[in-house]
Amino acid sequence: MSEVSGIAVFRQPYSDEVTLVVQKEGTPAELFSCAELNGRSGFVIAPFEVKPEQPILLIHPDKMEQMSLAALAALPLEIPVTNGIGMTGATRMHYAIDFANEHSQLELGTFQKIVLARCVDETPQNFQKPLDFFLQACELYPRLFIALVWTEKSGCWLTATPEILLKGEGSAWQTVALAGTMKLEGEQLKYDAPLKDVPITWTTKNIQEQRMVATYIAECLEQYASDFSEEGPSTVRAANLVHLRSDFSFTLPDNTHIGNLLQSLHPTPAVCGIPKKSAFDFIVRHEHTPRCYYSGFMGMLDPQAQTFLYVSLRCMNIEQGVCHLYAGGGLLKDSVEEQEWQETEAKLDTMRRCIAIKNK
Repeated sequence: MSEVSGIAVFRQPYSDEVTLVVQKEGTPAELFSCAELNGRSGFVIAPFEVKPEQPILLIHPDKMEQMSLAALAALPLEIPVTNGIGMTGATRMHYAIDFANEHSQLELGTFQKIVLARCVDETPQNFQKPLDFFLQACELYPRLFIALVWTEKSGCWLTATPEILLKGEGSAWQTVALAGTMKLEGEQLKYDAPLKDVPITWTTKNIQEQRMVATYIAECLEQYASDFSEEGPSTVRAANLVHLRSDFSFTLPDNTHIGNLLQSLHPTPAVCGIPKKSAFDFIVRHEHTPRCYYSGFMGMLDPQAQTFLYVSLRCMNIEQGVCHLYAGGGLLKDSVEEQEWQETEAKLDTMRRCIAIKNK
């Protein structure tokens, strides 16, 4: 393939087709607030924290093509990767320090909730092309949105995420409040979605966390939607984990200002905290590992057709010879450090499985 400045390949949940987006002319637009997405279209990759060296990027599709996974695998598609910058992941000790800092603020009442994230570096024995990791993710996780994105500014990122940030077309739109996490084990792994009959008992902590996120989403929608309805929460599966999810459907009288709604929604309490601004400020000042494009969002934005943007959970930054895997979890006042650490370990397994398949 000739020189390109931006590539995205993605698969919607439960779909048998993938979509390839390629920009050849110019470079992806660099934006510095979600509001700048008003009236624009293209494939978006947005970071958790927007800053000059880490902007929102909008890939303009000079080429956009749907195909089967087999057809994609047969393409001579090279996704660039930069040389590995070395170990960037936080240690167990760093996590303990971050937990203590955030938990002390929860006990003081500074936050009702705050999300603690971490990064771990994996060095596959037989490093594969990024496209191979994408194909493995599609095979492993039919329920999830899978995307592989590269721009020179962002580097190469793979995500397999269950969380819709914003989806819709015309005046009909959807979003979700996703929070709370439990690992499926034993007989539970036999169940598929929906999970109405799975014997799962949610803890008070998980129920409270999900309710906080749902309340925040409802407050955001009240500012922009002419009406909205909420269904749930229900239990949904993502890889070997389950989450609590509430679904919101709403009407947007004016979809030319989607960027303003995104500015209000992102980052949601599912990846940040409550109150949003003080939690966000604390995270960017104190977390040991910068999140980069983890816990941002990505997907297609097109006010004139269909928009589907997903929160970038269960993701990794792929460099030559090393994969930087990210995961996080919501902390409340009664959170226990070891339990939260184990939750991040379970979430990291989503990306680890994509790497491990090729190293057996």
